[in-house]
Amino acid sequence: MHITVFGAAGNVGRRVVTEALDRGHRVAAVVRDPARAGALPAAARPRTGDAADPRAVAELAAGQDLVISATRPAPGREPELAATTRALLTGLDASGVRLLLVGGAAGLTVPGTGGTTVLDAPDFPASWRPIALACNEQLDVCRTTGHDVDWAYLSPAALLEPGKRTGRYRLGTDELVVDAAGVSALSLEDLAVVLLDEAERPKHHRARFTAAY
Repeated sequence: MHITVFGAAGNVGRRVVTEALDRGHRVAAVVRDPARAGALPAAARPRTGDAADPRAVAELAAGQDLVISATRPAPGREPELAATTRALLTGLDASGVRLLLVGGAAGLTVPGTGGTTVLDAPDFPASWRPIALACNEQLDVCRTTGHDVDWAYLSPAALLEPGKRTGRYRLGTDELVVDAAGVSALSLEDLAVVLLDEAERPKHHRARFTAAY
C-alpha cells in the first residue's frame, strides 16, 4: 500500500510511519519544516508540504492509496485544526484516496453517565479545553462537509502516552472504551497499530471510532 502521512515527525506520526514501514508499506512522510526530515526512518520517503494547503494535499496524495493525518496545531493555534481538516477534504475530494484522521477523545461519551462527554466531565482539565474543542470541530467538519472522501476519524483513549507495542486493543464507536477499573488508556505505539489495522482492513467509513486496552 502507498501511504502519505502528514505530521510525520510528530509523536503519533513517527510511530505511524514506523508501523507502516514495518508492515512493508511504502510511506511518503510529510513534514512542514524540512529540518525535521532527519528524524524520520531511513526507509520513509521524506516530503515537504502543508496539510492546510489543498493543492499540496492533492499533489502529495496523487497515486497513493491512503492519507493519514496526525497533525496537531501549536498551543494557541487550536482553531487551525478545523481549517486543516477542510483543506485535507478539499484536496482529496473525488480522488478516491481514503483519509484517516487522528482526532481527540473529548467528544466521546463516558460510560455510565447518561451521555456526558469526556469534555463535560467534572475532572476534565481546563488547560486541555482549547484543543478538545478544536478536535470536536474537526469531527464536525468531517461530518458536515460535502466532499466525496471516504474518511474515518480515530478518537484515541483518554490517556495516550508512549509505551510498548502490544498489538492488543478493543474498539468502540462514540463511547469511551474503558477497562474494569474505568480507565481508558492506550500507548502511542498501539495507536499506530490501530491506524494501520484500519488501513489494511477498513471497518469504518465516514464515521468516528475509538480504541483502548
